[in-house]
Amino acid sequence: MTTVPSGEPAEASRLEHAPLADDLGFLLARASAVSQAVGNAALAAHELKVRSYSVLALAVTGGRPSQRELAAFLRLDPSQVVALIDDLERRGLVAREPDPRDRRANVVSATLAGRSLYRRAQADVEAGERRAHVGLSSVDRAELARLLRVVAFPDED
Repeated sequence: MTTVPSGEPAEASRLEHAPLADDLGFLLARASAVSQAVGNAALAAHELKVRSYSVLALAVTGGRPSQRELAAFLRLDPSQVVALIDDLERRGLVAREPDPRDRRANVVSATLAGRSLYRRAQADVEAGERRAHVGLSSVDRAELARLLRVVAFPDED
């Protein structure tokens, strides 16, 4: 398979002028796939993937999210979140504790090892994002983030 200078396979880059390339849903899905690939590559050295990194990042915040909150925020099936937490817990990166608000539920918190790994992984993720978004100015990146927050977290008033 030949590639063009951007690293895109020539077979795919030839299609970027197809009408589908103007479809907002397609563009969001493709941008997400590109971002996830870059993130997974940046996280490989830490034996993490974007989804497990996301759970760890939320656990590091100190907010002690419940498993249910994690599933809702990440838009994942609760069983997927349980599997991600199981793996992080097995590695000593997070701990489950009873939720003081609801003893039937668990909250997730990062361990010292989890916080340390998160800091190292975060630096690699940020470096990967800078490389992936090299065509965007800092103003463009900030505007893109603002617009994506509007789409990702619509005002439900």
